[in-house]
Amino acid sequence: MTQDVSGLGIGDLAELTGVPVRTIRFYCDEGLLDFRRSAGGHRRFARSAVERLDLVRRLRGLGLGLQAIAAVLSGERSVAEVVAAERAALDAELAALAWRRASLAAVEAATPGDRAARLALLAAVADHTAARGALVDFWHGLFIADLPPDLTEMFLEVSVPRPPADPTPQQVVAYAEMVALTRDRTLAQRMRARARINIERITDEAELLMGIGEACELARPLLLVGRTPAPGPALDRYVAAYATVQRTRDTPAFRSELLTTAVVDRDPRLRRYWRLVGEVTGEPVPVGSAQAWLVDALERSLTRAS
Repeated sequence: MTQDVSGLGIGDLAELTGVPVRTIRFYCDEGLLDFRRSAGGHRRFARSAVERLDLVRRLRGLGLGLQAIAAVLSGERSVAEVVAAERAALDAELAALAWRRASLAAVEAATPGDRAARLALLAAVADHTAARGALVDFWHGLFIADLPPDLTEMFLEVSVPRPPADPTPQQVVAYAEMVALTRDRTLAQRMRARARINIERITDEAELLMGIGEACELARPLLLVGRTPAPGPALDRYVAAYATVQRTRDTPAFRSELLTTAVVDRDPRLRRYWRLVGEVTGEPVPVGSAQAWLVDALERSLTRAS
């Protein structure tokens, strides 16, 4: 509190700042403004209260809460920090509203016969943040071996797209379908069974993922031009990735054994998942689609060999 009891009265402060007396009293009660009482019990303010109250009024005008303003006034946080935090919160709120708006539009656009199913599908992903969390949990649940954090993050970035900030109704429906697919227990069981087999055979999971990623990059241009799955450099790199981490050679027998576990990547549910990823991201060839193409090519290589 100030020592200058002969300073400004509350009416003077209101006139100088344009802030109503009632509001000034409220700010005083909230601890945002210092004051002293005169002998008659009236609030008296130092001249510095004018600048302080102006700052409070401007920050309130931007929608900042009293707690954030108090942090600025105490020096605990800067104006830039609280404004950035408020903008981030507003971005999150707008994203939630955009998701909701697109969901409503998707239900509205459904045919009468499909509307009930569409409503049930979208009701399960009303929270877009929780929807992505469900996808992350699904893929995390398939990790049996420990991966380096950067590789885990890279894997999740390509497998679990972030919900668009301003999604179309089609993108919201696609995302909801992705979540529904990952709730299929038989799919999860099948993928975990493959992971358990791999962990017994593979010496370096990180190296395998990097090798598969390189093979998928080689396969992508072929998918873009509509090339039928067939043996070639992309498939050779794919097989080599597995052979290297299993410390063996690329032989017809090894390819045949590899197909028995890799065939899960051609599961119609997984194929659908990766097509939906492409709908959400706009990516022409998601990595999972390229991997399924490689497994198709693997099967064809064995057919030719026989």
